[in-house]
Amino acid sequence: MALLLRRGVALAARSVRAAAVSSASTTVHRLPAVGSLAGAGELAPTQLFLLEARRGFAKGKKSKDDGRGDTVQSAPDIGPTVKSAATAQMDAAVVALSRELSKLRTGRATPGMLDHIMVETADVKVGLNRIAVVSVLDAHTLSVMPYDPSSMKSIENAIISSPLGINPTPDGNRIIAAIPPLTKENIQALCKVVTKSGEEFKQSIRRARQKALDTIKKSSSSMPKDDAKRLEKEVEELTKKFIKSADDMCKAKEKEISGS
Repeated sequence: MALLLRRGVALAARSVRAAAVSSASTTVHRLPAVGSLAGAGELAPTQLFLLEARRGFAKGKKSKDDGRGDTVQSAPDIGPTVKSAATAQMDAAVVALSRELSKLRTGRATPGMLDHIMVETADVKVGLNRIAVVSVLDAHTLSVMPYDPSSMKSIENAIISSPLGINPTPDGNRIIAAIPPLTKENIQALCKVVTKSGEEFKQSIRRARQKALDTIKKSSSSMPKDDAKRLEKEVEELTKKFIKSADDMCKAKEKEISGS
């Protein structure tokens, strides 16, 4: 009986010690009110790590994007691309205008005035300047020398059918094309054609300008305002430059037509 009592006391003592250990392991340690880690030296390393992690997380919530909110990603520079595209389109319009004006007849003989004439040879139409050499004999006379003499008749018919009002004359292995003087009515009509052509191609230049400005506007949210304004100004300067070139070209053609 005494033996059983001693065993019961020993088991009870063991249970009390286990409860004490369990209570110690679940003790909550609080940091000082000032919020520092001073006085937390009694905490286990794992508990310290968790507390520091929580403090770091709490600090991170105070700033947007964990401190990366102030970083501004630089947008690609669209300036060179926009200006290059606008320049190419405006230049193409001026070149096309020059080609169109060269088709108009004037009182003076110029080789280019026959360039637009198409000649039908072997059921194929080709530009006159590709099958013959055109040169100026004097201020009012052109010489047309075919590469192939057998094409002379086709070239002659093509010149007669053109709206230039030229009556060519065969002369051996070449064709002589006398340029008749323009009447006052013809001069006025041709000047109107020049003005109309100039306006059409200037519209092409303005369309290129608007396309460039639209591109800048779409990209303005990703670039500084000063850069967008500078780019718009450069496009406007480009437009003025090509518009002036078209105007100068038309004025020169009108002087050439009127003979002044």
